[in-house]
Amino acid sequence: MTGNTESFEGGCTCRQVRYRMTSRPLFVHCCHCTWCQRETGASFALNAMIEADRVELLAGEPEAVDTPSASGKGQKISRCPTCRVALWSNYAGAGNAVRFLRVGTLDAGHGIGPDIHIFTSTKQPWVALPEGAPAVQEFYQASKMWPKESLERRAALRK
Repeated sequence: MTGNTESFEGGCTCRQVRYRMTSRPLFVHCCHCTWCQRETGASFALNAMIEADRVELLAGEPEAVDTPSASGKGQKISRCPTCRVALWSNYAGAGNAVRFLRVGTLDAGHGIGPDIHIFTSTKQPWVALPEGAPAVQEFYQASKMWPKESLERRAALRK
């Protein structure tokens, strides 16, 4: 991931809530944990981690829904108040500064794929990961996996 000049638009199914990411994400997780499977009703969740101030609302206002998480600290899932589509989550560990944006809510043609597959210990057995794709049984250290630019952006959030 290089440069921050790209932007990406997306939104919910009914189009009441629309947003724009004003740069590429920090890092993209393809999470295979059972919690993500349950919450999405799918085999995994594809979440683009991005600074909250790089997500601009273009229309509507999502509703934050408190939801349990495996950590026990919970998460807030921002959903369209009409069609209930999940647009992004905020986890307790990252607080409001970082959004875990659902890549599937971006408009078609965005070209954003996973940087890493996480919690593969609980992935569905019929899901085949691409050969050579970074994957871990549980979680990882960002300092070992993230590109330098993303680490610098994360450090700027902590100032």
